Amino acid sequence: MRQEAKTTPGQLPVSLLTQISDCGFFPQLVTDSVALAVGEETVDAFLVHHEATFAPEGIGRHLSVLVLTATRLIVSHTDEHGDDPAGNTAISSTESVPLRLLGAVALTRVVSKPESFGSAAAEIVETWLTLSWSTMRRIDLEPANCGDPTCTADHGFQGSAVAEDMVIRMSPVSDGADSVRLLVEFGTSLQQRVH
Repeated sequence: MRQEAKTTPGQLPVSLLTQISDCGFFPQLVTDSVALAVGEETVDAFLVHHEATFAPEGIGRHLSVLVLTATRLIVSHTDEHGDDPAGNTAISSTESVPLRLLGAVALTRVVSKPESFGSAAAEIVETWLTLSWSTMRRIDLEPANCGDPTCTADHGFQGSAVAEDMVIRMSPVSDGADSVRLLVEFGTSLQQRVH
């Protein structure tokens, strides 16, 4: 099953709907969020990634859906809302990134027995898709210091402005070989679209 599935405008591919539903993580909410962002555009390719997140309060779930259209990369994130004491809320957000603002698209594969690549002896052990875009930036600040451990003066703050980025990591062991293949297909489709 290939991930790329051209659709008619305004429709989400059945295979995308199936993958969202199979995750079992608020499928109606996720589908609605993605459909609202896609609007009347045609879906050229997509990627669904469901993962557990670990925090001091416990394990949470996170679902990312990336959709490629002719002009945009749509990034949808849905999380369980950990601040709700009743535990019955979720946060779903979408970001629309014009392809002209998409920066580097890196696809990294970790291969065992690379000397045998192309044969059954070599395996892709892990794959990362790293994306960056310039629509949003975050500022990381920390107290500045002068390097003197006995100094008590206020040196203000230092920091850096970092472009928004995203990393999706999959492995055959944790996500299945088909999911890794879909990640590679989506990543290469995206790399071919970025100018």
